[in-house]
Amino acid sequence: MMDRLTSMEVFVAAAESGSYASAALRLGMSAQMVAKHVAGLEQRLGARLLNRTTRRQSLTELGNAYYERCKHIVTEARAADSLAQVMSDTPRGTLKVSAPVTFGSYSLMPFVTDFLRCHPEVDIDLHLTDRFVDLVEEGYEIAFRIGPTEHSGSIASTSLTARPLAPYQLVACAAPSYLAERPALHMPQDLADHECLGYAWWSRPADREWTFNRGAETCRVKVASRLRVNESKALLTAALDGFGVVLGPADFLAPALLSGELVRVLADFQAPSRPMHVLYTANRQRTAKLRHFIDAAIARFGALSTTTNRRRLAG
Repeated sequence: MMDRLTSMEVFVAAAESGSYASAALRLGMSAQMVAKHVAGLEQRLGARLLNRTTRRQSLTELGNAYYERCKHIVTEARAADSLAQVMSDTPRGTLKVSAPVTFGSYSLMPFVTDFLRCHPEVDIDLHLTDRFVDLVEEGYEIAFRIGPTEHSGSIASTSLTARPLAPYQLVACAAPSYLAERPALHMPQDLADHECLGYAWWSRPADREWTFNRGAETCRVKVASRLRVNESKALLTAALDGFGVVLGPADFLAPALLSGELVRVLADFQAPSRPMHVLYTANRQRTAKLRHFIDAAIARFGALSTTTNRRRLAG
């Protein structure tokens, strides 16, 4: 049984082309198949649509009226197909995103608001947590992860795709009032005689060893953290209060460094960085909103996009 919409499209082509042979060439089918489609419509209607002779063809009165209706139907069907294509290419709907607390609050949030401005038909549910969420079990479409992959078995999961982003750069700094009262910091080993403010991770202990690099030289120093907090803004407050040296995200600490409220220490050394990835399920058909979000995230947080910020904080 022939598809009626296809038969209508063939009939329109036959009426506009002037012959079955021309319609067949236009549609990429045989003239015999064109004749079958037209005959099928005529049989369904119980009336002739085309008068044909060996030299010419013409529309019957019914055929002319039927042609106008079929032309409208075929045009609308094509428009509907185009609309489906546009909808599949236009970001829309709700995107559920997970990100670490500090990164999400201070680095990701401006990106998210920019993305929403560019894509007004998208909603974003952003959940900030320092634990490693299970994307599949908890229904997240995308997640940002900071830290080595061994701390998250799900990164290695074959059901997830992990796209690398620029490393999450840290910087060590302290308030001028603190530095004025404590021994000078010339080498990372000098940190052993200082109060070092530690971040209490949800999924693992606070870092007791800080690593710094200078050229090929790597310095690891055991630090004492009498104060450990699971929230970066609280650590910043403690540092601003002159209680100790804080090792935190460069973008988060940048305003206090630029204002002079904090001063970078061990400036001759490169503070540690942590690998960062954006994750999404590998076996899920990526929607337009997810594709655009991934592309925009890589453009914003990829290695090349962070070069300027790193140079600005290097001094």
